[in-house]
Amino acid sequence: MDSDFIQKFILELGKVVLGVCMGENPAFVEFRFRLVKDLLEYIILKYLRGQSRVSGYELTGWVNRDYGVLVSPGTIYLKLYSLERQGLIRGVQQGRRREFTITKKGRETIDGILSEPVGEKFLTMLEKPKEEKE
Repeated sequence: MDSDFIQKFILELGKVVLGVCMGENPAFVEFRFRLVKDLLEYIILKYLRGQSRVSGYELTGWVNRDYGVLVSPGTIYLKLYSLERQGLIRGVQQGRRREFTITKKGRETIDGILSEPVGEKFLTMLEKPKEEKE
């Protein structure tokens, strides 16, 4: 079997099990997963906006914890490199880790989205309630 297929299957199974264990409808878990994955670049920018430097590993844990969605490190790094190519973030090698910061262009982009009530509310609604994050 193809290793990409197996990895995708395990991730899909994990997110369904996690959501069902949390008492959520499997269809809603799938819906939430797709929204988070599709909006991941904006979610990352929103997070970086309030941080000094963040590694991909830290971002993976944060998305999994605060959004209740199991996203693979590979998915996170693809988005980080895409954001870097667009000039929205900057990556700096720190030993074995690559740490990312938001650029002026990235801050302007996410601030423009968050300045609109619908944009801010939509990105915030995708987060898990505070009591579920702990």
